[in-house]
Amino acid sequence: MVQIFLREGCSERLISAYKISEAMPIYVMLTTLTDEGRKTIKVKPERIKEVNKEVEAMGAKILVQYAVLGPYDFINILEAPDDKTVTRVAVELGSRGTLQTLTMVAITIDDLIDALKK
Repeated sequence: MVQIFLREGCSERLISAYKISEAMPIYVMLTTLTDEGRKTIKVKPERIKEVNKEVEAMGAKILVQYAVLGPYDFINILEAPDDKTVTRVAVELGSRGTLQTLTMVAITIDDLIDALKK
Protein backbone atom coordinates (compact mmCIF):
# COMPACT_ATOMS: atom_id res chain seq x y z
CA MET A 1 0.00 0.00 0.00
CA VAL A 2 1.36 3.40 -0.95
CA GLN A 3 0.05 6.59 0.57
CA ILE A 4 0.25 10.02 -0.99
CA PHE A 5 0.21 13.05 1.25
CA LEU A 6 -0.72 16.57 0.25
CA ARG A 7 1.00 19.36 2.15
CA GLU A 8 -1.38 22.14 3.08
CA GLY A 9 0.45 24.93 4.85
CA CYS A 10 2.08 23.31 7.86
CA SER A 11 -0.04 20.17 7.91
CA GLU A 12 -0.26 17.07 5.77
CA ARG A 13 -3.38 15.17 4.87
CA LEU A 14 -3.74 11.80 3.23
CA ILE A 15 -5.27 12.25 -0.21
CA SER A 16 -5.10 8.78 -1.65
CA ALA A 17 -4.02 5.26 -0.95
CA TYR A 18 -3.85 2.48 -3.49
CA LYS A 19 -2.25 -0.85 -4.15
CA ILE A 20 0.73 -0.77 -6.47
CA SER A 21 2.20 -3.73 -8.29
CA GLU A 22 5.65 -4.39 -6.85
CA ALA A 23 6.95 -5.15 -10.35
CA MET A 24 5.86 -1.93 -12.04
CA PRO A 25 7.91 1.28 -11.81
CA ILE A 26 6.10 4.42 -10.64
CA TYR A 27 6.36 7.78 -12.38
CA VAL A 28 5.25 11.29 -11.46
CA MET A 29 4.13 13.28 -14.49
CA LEU A 30 3.53 16.98 -14.03
CA THR A 31 1.58 18.53 -16.89
CA THR A 32 1.02 22.10 -17.98
CA LEU A 33 -1.70 22.93 -20.46
CA THR A 34 -0.89 25.11 -23.45
CA ASP A 35 -3.35 27.79 -24.60
CA GLU A 36 -4.81 25.19 -26.98
CA GLY A 37 -5.13 22.66 -24.16
CA ARG A 38 -6.95 25.13 -21.93
CA LYS A 39 -9.37 25.92 -24.76
CA THR A 40 -9.96 22.21 -25.33
CA ILE A 41 -10.85 21.34 -21.74
CA LYS A 42 -12.96 24.48 -21.32
CA VAL A 43 -15.14 23.37 -24.22
CA LYS A 44 -14.92 19.64 -23.44
CA PRO A 45 -13.78 18.89 -19.87
CA GLU A 46 -14.35 15.16 -20.31
CA ARG A 47 -11.42 15.19 -22.74
CA ILE A 48 -9.20 14.74 -19.68
CA LYS A 49 -10.63 11.27 -19.03
CA GLU A 50 -10.47 10.42 -22.74
CA VAL A 51 -6.73 11.17 -22.72
CA ASN A 52 -6.35 8.98 -19.63
CA LYS A 53 -7.82 6.06 -21.60
CA GLU A 54 -5.38 6.78 -24.44
CA VAL A 55 -2.50 6.68 -21.94
CA GLU A 56 -3.66 3.24 -20.79
CA ALA A 57 -3.81 2.08 -24.41
CA MET A 58 -0.12 3.05 -24.69
CA GLY A 59 0.74 0.72 -21.82
CA ALA A 60 0.80 2.99 -18.78
CA LYS A 61 -1.81 3.25 -16.04
CA ILE A 62 -2.78 6.45 -14.28
CA LEU A 63 -3.06 5.52 -10.61
CA VAL A 64 -4.14 8.93 -9.37
CA GLN A 65 -4.56 12.35 -10.96
CA TYR A 66 -5.16 15.78 -9.47
CA ALA A 67 -5.67 19.24 -10.90
CA VAL A 68 -3.37 21.62 -9.02
CA LEU A 69 -2.74 25.34 -8.67
CA GLY A 70 0.69 26.76 -9.38
CA PRO A 71 3.15 26.29 -12.24
CA TYR A 72 1.59 22.94 -13.23
CA ASP A 73 -2.03 22.14 -14.03
CA PHE A 74 -2.06 18.42 -13.18
CA ILE A 75 -0.08 15.92 -11.15
CA ASN A 76 -0.37 12.36 -12.38
CA ILE A 77 0.98 9.25 -10.68
CA LEU A 78 1.48 6.50 -13.26
CA GLU A 79 2.80 3.01 -13.36
CA ALA A 80 4.39 1.66 -16.52
CA PRO A 81 6.45 -1.40 -17.34
CA ASP A 82 9.56 0.64 -18.16
CA ASP A 83 11.07 4.05 -18.99
CA LYS A 84 10.50 3.51 -22.71
CA THR A 85 6.75 3.20 -22.24
CA VAL A 86 6.42 6.33 -20.14
CA THR A 87 8.70 8.21 -22.54
CA ARG A 88 6.41 7.21 -25.41
CA VAL A 89 3.42 8.51 -23.42
CA ALA A 90 5.15 11.83 -22.69
CA VAL A 91 6.27 12.35 -26.29
CA GLU A 92 2.90 11.37 -27.73
CA LEU A 93 0.98 13.69 -25.41
CA GLY A 94 3.45 16.55 -25.88
CA SER A 95 3.42 16.21 -29.67
CA ARG A 96 -0.25 17.14 -29.75
CA GLY A 97 0.52 20.71 -28.74
CA THR A 98 -2.05 20.80 -25.94
CA LEU A 99 0.26 20.16 -22.99
CA GLN A 100 3.85 19.95 -21.81
CA THR A 101 5.13 17.32 -19.41
CA LEU A 102 7.80 16.89 -16.79
CA THR A 103 8.16 13.21 -15.92
CA MET A 104 10.16 11.75 -13.05
CA VAL A 105 10.71 8.19 -11.90
CA ALA A 106 9.68 7.64 -8.29
CA ILE A 107 10.69 5.00 -5.77
CA THR A 108 9.24 4.23 -2.39
CA ILE A 109 11.03 5.42 0.72
CA ASP A 110 11.59 1.76 1.67
CA ASP A 111 13.32 1.14 -1.67
CA LEU A 112 15.48 4.24 -1.16
CA ILE A 113 16.50 3.10 2.32
CA ASP A 114 17.32 -0.39 0.99
CA ALA A 115 19.43 1.11 -1.81
CA LEU A 116 21.33 3.32 0.61
CA LYS A 117 22.15 0.36 2.86
CA LYS A 118 23.92 -1.54 0.04
